[in-house]
Amino acid sequence: MTNAYLSDVTEGAFRTLSALVLASNSPRRRDLLAALGLALEICPSNAPEPPPLPGEEPSAYAMRMARLKTLDVAVLYQDCAVLGADTIVVLPASAGEPAQILGKPTDEADALRMLTLLSGRTHQVITGCCLALPGQEERLCFAEVTEVVMRASTREELSAYVATGEPADKAGAYAIQGLGAFLVERVAGSYTNVVGLPVAECARHLLDKGLIAAR
Repeated sequence: MTNAYLSDVTEGAFRTLSALVLASNSPRRRDLLAALGLALEICPSNAPEPPPLPGEEPSAYAMRMARLKTLDVAVLYQDCAVLGADTIVVLPASAGEPAQILGKPTDEADALRMLTLLSGRTHQVITGCCLALPGQEERLCFAEVTEVVMRASTREELSAYVATGEPADKAGAYAIQGLGAFLVERVAGSYTNVVGLPVAECARHLLDKGLIAAR
């Protein structure tokens, strides 16, 4: 567990009542939860990320990946609640082309390919989440879906954005909260879901399970 660390706690509307571990090294997920006022231990998962199964729905795939990450860390923290998440970008089927699930780009060329596919089109951002509770074999898994409409960007604009390096570790090769904000025309649904975690939905489940409370 040498890769685990504690996140900084900020003033927020909530406080943690039980030990909570985030099974992710994403600074975006960490900051979103910390902004609620939650004290977290961070332990990134080393679970593999296999491709979707034949016929597997995108939401089911995202939840399966979140579950794999959560269980990978939960075995190390059996007395704590563990939250894992996985975000994917889904380009719906059109003009005879099948739907495509876009994860993180493998390199700059792959990032440019993804951004070119998304340019001027509407896609879905799906975050699957999984919460493991101490002493309980049943895992709480859920997924949030947000529709994102992208502006039509030129190849020069996309290439310049890729050159900034920001797309490297982002699903769909863009960050709505960062330099890639210019790519997005509008969002229908949870904004934080596009950033990497559906905060309102996560807070609801953490409250329901008695893991957090209002200050």
